[in-house]
Amino acid sequence: MADAAETSRQYWTLGPGRGALRTEPVPRPAEGQALIRTRFSAVSPGTESLVHRGDVPESVHQLMRAPFQLGDLPHPVSHGYLQVGDVVEGPAALIGRTVFTLAGHRDHVVVPAEDCHQVPDGMPARRALLAGPAETALNALWEGGVMLGDRVVVVGGGLIGLTAALLAVRSGPSRLTLVEPDSARRDLASSLGLEVTAPGEAEGDADVVLHSSATEEGLSEALRLVGDDGTLVEQSWYGRRTPEVPLGADFHARRLRIVASQVGAVAQSRRLRRTPRQRLAGALALLDERFDRLLSPAVPLTDLPTLLDRIAEGSAPSTMICPVIDHSL
Repeated sequence: MADAAETSRQYWTLGPGRGALRTEPVPRPAEGQALIRTRFSAVSPGTESLVHRGDVPESVHQLMRAPFQLGDLPHPVSHGYLQVGDVVEGPAALIGRTVFTLAGHRDHVVVPAEDCHQVPDGMPARRALLAGPAETALNALWEGGVMLGDRVVVVGGGLIGLTAALLAVRSGPSRLTLVEPDSARRDLASSLGLEVTAPGEAEGDADVVLHSSATEEGLSEALRLVGDDGTLVEQSWYGRRTPEVPLGADFHARRLRIVASQVGAVAQSRRLRRTPRQRLAGALALLDERFDRLLSPAVPLTDLPTLLDRIAEGSAPSTMICPVIDHSL
């Protein structure tokens, strides 16, 4: 089932705010690798905006490499890590299978066979794009130690926040609330069956608060909502920004915990019993039809440079939660 194409399009960030497509020969897999013809890729708005603007601090260029990126941060670089496609060359057991990988916006990618996560039978290929955000959210739930009967608050209704809320519902919380300032996003969350409020309206005394707004205001709200001896899991990545954190007043008296969560390492509570590949496979299996509402209508790869401009500058619709690229267009 070898691919007949001779050339392949790739999206590259060439400089701050400058993205373009390149055409390269189709890569060839080595022993133990798989060549995948991409069906869909997706934009992770928060991280990819920072890459697009050139806002990834130099000190973390290596730490923040996408698993299968080309080039080096800050630029030129072909970043991205949400890709679903069909295996056209490689191990016989994978030929013809639809797989998710942590690769980016390229018509063809080559990855180790062990990094091909087969999309479960019956799952739409587009839904599988959300395995990446689901892995991030699952890691945060593990970091926070969310348990049956907990009072949980998620602050920020973007891609990571909504995904975390949808997964947290499965833990059987006694109360789960999403806090989001944008009314259109609140409407979307409500249509997904989530309890949602504007900032300042949520009930506090939460056991665990998951923060994903990447704003100082959201972080302050998250700290307000954590109950005594509770845990705030920080999922936001601020890039070069240094947000003010309100650690005065009763922060110490209430014995609050702030825990960083980053998908580069498995949560400490699971690190001895889960590999990153097992964590991702588990996240993929947790996706159900609710998650389809997070996917935006697909656009062609040729639209991606302009689309990332809009996302990075904040002019894209707030309900464009997970932008999808259709590589067949």
